[in-house]
Amino acid sequence: MIMSFDEYPLLAGLYVKNDSYNEQRPQGRQDWLLTFTLEGEGFFNLQGSLSKCKTGDIHLLRPGTPQHYGTSPSATWRFCWVHFPDTFMETNLLPNLQLLHLTVDSESLRERIYHTFIRILEDSRERQEYWFELCSTSVQELLLVIAQKMHKNIDPRIEEVQYLLSKNMHQPIRIDELASAVGLSSSRLSHLFKESTGHSVIDTLNQMRVKQAVLLLKHTDRSASEVCYDVGFQNYNHFTNQFRKWYGVNPSVLKKEER
Repeated sequence: MIMSFDEYPLLAGLYVKNDSYNEQRPQGRQDWLLTFTLEGEGFFNLQGSLSKCKTGDIHLLRPGTPQHYGTSPSATWRFCWVHFPDTFMETNLLPNLQLLHLTVDSESLRERIYHTFIRILEDSRERQEYWFELCSTSVQELLLVIAQKMHKNIDPRIEEVQYLLSKNMHQPIRIDELASAVGLSSSRLSHLFKESTGHSVIDTLNQMRVKQAVLLLKHTDRSASEVCYDVGFQNYNHFTNQFRKWYGVNPSVLKKEER
């Protein structure tokens, strides 16, 4: 059955509003409202309690919650927003709050959230076939990112290093370059990373590589020696040592077991 335009309860936008912007809905709405502040400052007023919306801030308003939000005095508020229906199971992973406020400090995570909002906005504007399903997938991604962030809220500099490790997993990694990228000394990064994750930077990188190697060995025809270089190791003996450390057997043994 083809649904009409008005039957899709999902709206999205990117606003730049001066301080005359003020929305009030005393009865709230039947859907969720998710906002992500890009620049400037806005606010949510929940029964007299103000929550400021600054760069990197996410606000999620539950259905039925009285709505009063807008741009802060003498400010401009640039933000992405999406109204979505109360049908997403991912909201059950979040705290049962009328208004959830989360600050995202990691630049890479901010970029991910921003681009996900842009996908929602573009798909909802183009309205091509399956646009609602595509928008729904993007909303689910945002909710899962929020849930993950709230479940394990670590130092944003460590988050950034984890992102850089995964992004550059196939290349040689230098601790001093990672430290410089996040504004820390090498020794401070090493200490803070181990304290936050339980593993050293190098151990984390090797663990990422080995996990990827396991998948390739199990699900492709690549040999163990080929997979070694595929995942970023430069020496096969080092690869087998790390593989045994994290997985308990040699990569060649695992490959034989999967045949």
